[in-house]
Order: sequence, then C-alpha cells, then structure tokens
Amino acid sequence: MKHSPGFLKVVDEAKSRVREVTVAEARTRLAANPRAVLIDVREESEWRTQHAVGAQHLGKGILERDLESRFPDPTTELILYCGGGFRSALAADVAQRMGYSAVVSLAGGYRAMTEAGWPMTP
Repeated sequence: MKHSPGFLKVVDEAKSRVREVTVAEARTRLAANPRAVLIDVREESEWRTQHAVGAQHLGKGILERDLESRFPDPTTELILYCGGGFRSALAADVAQRMGYSAVVSLAGGYRAMTEAGWPMTP
C-alpha cells in the first residue's frame, strides 16, 4: 500500500518514541508474561476477516476511549499490532501518552505475523 507523505511523517515521529518488537520477541513476551495482552488495533472489518489467535480487539479508532476501562492497570504489558506496523505505532504512542508504561508495537504487523506462521482465526 502506498501511504501519503504526511501519514508517513506522523508514523515516523511516533516510531521515534515507541519501542517496536519482532514477531519472535512478541511470542517470547507473551510466553514469559501470562498478563501480557496482544491487541489488534485494526478496523472491525479487518478483525472479523481474520486475526491472531489469542488477540483482543481494540480498534485504533476507539483505543483512547476504551483503553483505560479494558486495561485499568497502566503497567499491563500491551503488544499492539495492525496490518503493517504503522497504525499500531500510532496507537502505542497514544497509549504511552495516556500513561501506559509497557506498550510496544509489533513491527510488520499482521503481515509479519502471517509470514511467520502465527496461528490465525477466522
């Protein structure tokens, strides 16, 4: 997908403040911390089509509104993913600004997960 220069600028700025993890690192984090949460920030239609097994859905469009009620402990480890790692970086940046201290964005997002053989559910 071709992204606009303005969007890429905003994503690059967010990525400068957000830690990204690889698929392998995400697997390790989820295995090591039973309280860690994998969050799909894609649109509802993308979620319904297919998503990672074990993921919870909290779309980027409602993240700010619902994050604190879904995950009231700001130390909860949150691993966010989207389609390619752009929207999840933006969402992780927002979560950090809301006071969440253990939030990361999955580099490459859903595409990287499927390429790595992450189990998906329809």
